Amino acid sequence: MPELPEVEVIRRQLELHLVGATIQHIWIGRNDIVRQGLTDLPWYTKSRIVEIQRFGKSVALVCEQERTRRYLVAELGMTGLLLFDRQSMPSEKHLHVIIHLASCKNPELYYWNARRFGRLSLLNEQEWEAYRERRFGLDPLQVSENEFFSLIKGCRGRVKSVLLNQQRIAGIGNIYANEMLFRSGIHPDARGHRLSKKRIQQLFLNMQKVLNESIDKGGSSIRDYLSPNGSRGQFQHYHQVYQKTGQPCPACATPICRLVSERSSFVCASCQKR
Repeated sequence: MPELPEVEVIRRQLELHLVGATIQHIWIGRNDIVRQGLTDLPWYTKSRIVEIQRFGKSVALVCEQERTRRYLVAELGMTGLLLFDRQSMPSEKHLHVIIHLASCKNPELYYWNARRFGRLSLLNEQEWEAYRERRFGLDPLQVSENEFFSLIKGCRGRVKSVLLNQQRIAGIGNIYANEMLFRSGIHPDARGHRLSKKRIQQLFLNMQKVLNESIDKGGSSIRDYLSPNGSRGQFQHYHQVYQKTGQPCPACATPICRLVSERSSFVCASCQKR
């Protein structure tokens, strides 16, 4: 599943290539891929893309026409891709949306999604604000240290569950939760309210460090993920614990173990403390 680093890579590539382009036509292969706003689809014809935004794991094309803005929001779900080149798609079968563009060196943008957990939403400004408030918590790359401390300290449950809760902090998924907890020496089952200020500060620093390192490496391509230009991420080669069951801990050589709760956790029992 694309997480914050992958979606931020997507946002940056779309920003580089699409801002200033005009939408000529949007082809929808199946109507149920549009979660909201299907009847507003004609408005987007001849609108201009003025900005690309990311919130959590969603990307929004901000479109403008006659001083009115609307938002074409793409949720990628587990397998969603936004691609410039049709040849980059794993198959034609799961191509659901084509955005035809003018004044752009990439004349088409493709939305491909095999499992269809992701959807598109076509929203006006009020609907976009409501969508953001309903679905997204704090952004891990913008949250302050004090806000993060309050979030973790106020949780009586498992710290990993807080990191994965998109309504509390948006964009972190299982890959990066495992990596940042390992680097911080924190067991995923540790209770947030019991962590010291120093340990929460360490988690805050490692959260931002891991996410930014992954962005710099183009994200993690575990299965399907490709960036819009068709390239694979490289950060999977730098994972220290994710899917490393039985391999030696890079810090102490203790074998990494796999714990199963709501999501698999990969843990060094020696380095990570509750």
